[in-house]
Amino acid sequence: MSVLPFRIGYGEDAHRLEVGRPLVLCGVPVPHAELGAVAHSDGDAALHAVADALLSGLALGDIGQYFPDTAPEWRGLDSRQIVARALELVQARGYAPANVALVVTLDRPKLGPLRAELARTLAELLALPETEVGVSFKTSEGLAPAHVQARATVLLTQVAG
Repeated sequence: MSVLPFRIGYGEDAHRLEVGRPLVLCGVPVPHAELGAVAHSDGDAALHAVADALLSGLALGDIGQYFPDTAPEWRGLDSRQIVARALELVQARGYAPANVALVVTLDRPKLGPLRAELARTLAELLALPETEVGVSFKTSEGLAPAHVQARATVLLTQVAG
């Protein structure tokens, strides 16, 4: 069995939005958000997509296997912990992320002013230079105004060891 020197992972996540809930993306509270994610954890769709991308790159399943939404101990969980666990699993198999591309779909508020902060926070979580973290935004064009979605791809490289 050969071991590939690189692997590509893909992940996505979506949450319904409601009034009175916080909206968090990449571990960053989104200011001026009228709607926030309905979720068992903190509902950070961006980090959920990144964690699933890390896991899928090595055929390790998805975050629901490690953090089931039926388990009371994960209620309100900070999604940075989910990414940290996914990263541990990847590193234990001799790989590390080389770059990540993240796309967030949200109608409002506009996320452009947060791009640098989201990229910086994600880079820190993954121990990557900011130049290796691409963050872009889309709207649903009014098709899903009470919805946030994130999609992520990650390139994993084998670590010399």
